[in-house]
Amino acid sequence: MNSPVEPDALIVILTGAGVSAESGLRTFRAADGLWEDHRIEDVATPEAFVRDSRLVQRFYNERRRQLRQVAPNAAHHALARLEREWSGEVLLVTQNVDDLHERAGSQNLIHMHGELLKARCLRCGQICAWETDILEDSQCPSCSRPSCLRPHIVWFGEMPLKLNRISAALARCSVFAAIGTSGNVYPAAGFVSMVAPGTQTIELNLDASMVSSAFRECIQGRATDAVPAWVERLLTPLG
Repeated sequence: MNSPVEPDALIVILTGAGVSAESGLRTFRAADGLWEDHRIEDVATPEAFVRDSRLVQRFYNERRRQLRQVAPNAAHHALARLEREWSGEVLLVTQNVDDLHERAGSQNLIHMHGELLKARCLRCGQICAWETDILEDSQCPSCSRPSCLRPHIVWFGEMPLKLNRISAALARCSVFAAIGTSGNVYPAAGFVSMVAPGTQTIELNLDASMVSSAFRECIQGRATDAVPAWVERLLTPLG
């Protein structure tokens, strides 16, 4: 058991697909190497978009529709509660592209791999909210040009978003937690090695990740059970 955390401490939390999986969204890479029955190389790379933009757009259009059919789970709600009730700062960094953290109430949030409900213009670079299908002739709301929108998703081979802000937070946090992550996708898998000596580090995961040995504490179990219990522990003063 880690020592009590100072009430004004910064807590940085990394979440991965294991959190959203309990809401009914499939994890990014299943045991068969496919994501929603597609090869990753065919739907999640810049090269795939150049090669077959219709397939890629159709794939993410389907993911957008699927997202409307699920709801935040107990883990999402517990993390939103921690942000509301913690007297210090809580920064949530997610690898997930869904909006379940927002729907649960989290506000101090970084989507390092982009957001499914946003589109990016290839002409003017504008990022805009987009909750419906991206069609072949969809127009950019900013420059009004047609046929120039792509999903605002960080694909394999592209740089994750806001790494400078994440790095700065990791360097000064008192607690770093990784929840529902596989530990095999970088740079997120290396975040635990970027915190200062003495930082409390904890992994909450269904199974041990590839980097479990780097954490001071590991809790294995369902996110919907483990995360609310951990949040309760943080918010309950010892006395």
